[in-house]
Amino acid sequence: MSRPILNWHTQASGNLTIGQRAADRLRNWMGSWIFIGAFVVFMAAWAVLNATDVQWDPYPFILLNLFLSMLAGLQGAILLIAAKRQDAIAAALAQHDYDTNLAAKREIEELMEINRRQLALIDALCRANGVSRENDPA
Repeated sequence: MSRPILNWHTQASGNLTIGQRAADRLRNWMGSWIFIGAFVVFMAAWAVLNATDVQWDPYPFILLNLFLSMLAGLQGAILLIAAKRQDAIAAALAQHDYDTNLAAKREIEELMEINRRQLALIDALCRANGVSRENDPA
């Protein structure tokens, strides 16, 4: 009547591919304040350096816009990969919850059957001893 205790997250994380791990790490890093701060510093440094005599990318910053467009395209793809993985995890967790609930239902039904048999035995004992259970508050 006992079911195995499983740590689903440990089991699922052990089956990840290198690409799935990379997508999760990149998603977590791109969604952090460190990334945002580094990105703002990078853009400010780009603008300051190009406002001085160096100017490898003059004011409209066309090269910077190209890099930003490529970054946005890659971020979109990485976020979609990570979202697809999250959907798969949610579906697997739902199935795991369903299986757990089904096992718990079976165990409860077994316990209820045991309880019915015990009540029948108690009734038989009471009848054999001439005791009535109708006045019993339980």
